[in-house]
Amino acid sequence: MDIRIIRMYKLFCFLCFTGVFFNACKSKELQPKVASEKPNVVFILADDFGVNDVSYGGSKYYETPNIDRIKKEGVEFTQGYAACQVCSPSRASLLTGQFTANHGITDWIGADSGAQWAKNNNSKLLPSEYNHTIPENTTTLAEAMKVGGYKTFFAGKWHLGDDASSPEDNGFDINKGGWEAGSPKGGYYAPWDNPKLDYKYIGENLTMRLSRETVNFITENKDKPFFAYLSFYAVHGPIETTQEKWTKYRNKAEAQGIPDSGYKMERVLPIRTVQDNPVYAGLVESMDDAIGLVLDKLKELHLDENTIVVFTSDNGGVASGDAFSTSNLPLRGGKGYQWEGGIREPYLIKVPYLKNGPKKINYPVSGVDFYPTLLDLAGVQNKPTQKIDGLSLVPLLKGKKIEIRPLFWHYPHYGNQGGEPVSIIRLEKWKLIHYWEDGHDELYNLSSDPGEKQDISKNNSTVVKKLRSDLDTFLANSNARIPQINPDYNDQLAKEQYANRKNIMLHNLEKQRKDFLSKDFQPNASWYDSKGTND
Repeated sequence: MDIRIIRMYKLFCFLCFTGVFFNACKSKELQPKVASEKPNVVFILADDFGVNDVSYGGSKYYETPNIDRIKKEGVEFTQGYAACQVCSPSRASLLTGQFTANHGITDWIGADSGAQWAKNNNSKLLPSEYNHTIPENTTTLAEAMKVGGYKTFFAGKWHLGDDASSPEDNGFDINKGGWEAGSPKGGYYAPWDNPKLDYKYIGENLTMRLSRETVNFITENKDKPFFAYLSFYAVHGPIETTQEKWTKYRNKAEAQGIPDSGYKMERVLPIRTVQDNPVYAGLVESMDDAIGLVLDKLKELHLDENTIVVFTSDNGGVASGDAFSTSNLPLRGGKGYQWEGGIREPYLIKVPYLKNGPKKINYPVSGVDFYPTLLDLAGVQNKPTQKIDGLSLVPLLKGKKIEIRPLFWHYPHYGNQGGEPVSIIRLEKWKLIHYWEDGHDELYNLSSDPGEKQDISKNNSTVVKKLRSDLDTFLANSNARIPQINPDYNDQLAKEQYANRKNIMLHNLEKQRKDFLSKDFQPNASWYDSKGTND
């Protein structure tokens, strides 16, 4: 008997045994190009990458042709959200399908909370305690895919626990570079410090290495269904690039015209208002180059017509705090903030065998929706042990409608970037932000005011009451942890700290910005160890 027929028969028996076959065949429209094959999945996750950091999103400074390529070949969700304004909670939501209040990881893992926070910080509230690992009774997306017959692979940033809660312990067969650290220890150019991924030569580019590891995995598993999760450390700080890319973007900024000022004061910290950082721009291009390697390999191996590709980010671009790298305007805020600049993301899904669906979808979606959507597309029966907050977006991908539902965020912490302890609900055009410091609410109409310039809560008391009731019910049902009053808060000290940020930090940031753009700029020498074609 022909060996291909035998293999197809074995695959048919396996699918029937697991119950996947009947789920996958509910709709011919969901079948991959080859009916006997499961679709592969490549999930690409950027770090600290804002919705306006992409060329297709309107950036005139950054260049992202490969991300734009995913958008062109796939579907853009124009109102895509991360599940949190900082990384670990958002990443946990991608893997669990849950809002942050439900899985309990509400801050980046390693951040101080409670009394420990008060030792080094002066704030009105003590941030809540939070989980430091994905709960053990949770079925992660990788575990579900693995049970569904997929070979699973992880590369890059994990930041969801230490060795007791590693990618390998959460459903990934292979792990390249994922450990407890949330940033690239040692930088983006070897020698770096990563116990799960040693460098091959001095000056090796970490971003490209992660992409090459992913390409190797795809090549080795091209004849079986695979789930590859490429989780870049880029574009998280420390921001670094090569001399070639710095020169390119330094000259581009000059050609476009360099404004005298690039910052203003936000509510807590200075915030960047222009995209003209040549170091960050070079880092963005390196990540886009790395994405191109993966897309090219899929095409070379003729897997592109049977591979679902996702691209998104874990939170908004860093406009305040950290490296003050980018601007998210016209959206307000950035990473750590409760406004749209902190939680709106690029949100792209390419399903090559869904040919006739829409190219752009305006329905508000969240990172929690990837879990049920990918299982649906892959024909994997969704039997998680946890309650799933997300919805399958497959009907939308097919051009159909689904019922509007609320989206929730719970961040009972202070962000390094200026974010405040808040809980948020978005329903249709309305977005309500509840502030835990003093209990007040802000209300925005995102249809008419996407930049959140005008709080209209006072003139829409009925809407505020309804949304607060829904938010309070969600938090109560989730047993959400709430921040407590800090008895040692010093108001006079807080005023002095704010004055320092306004009068000194703002000045220093403007100087640093001009230094980055100076023809005489002298960076850390190790950035430039990787000159030439290896970047």
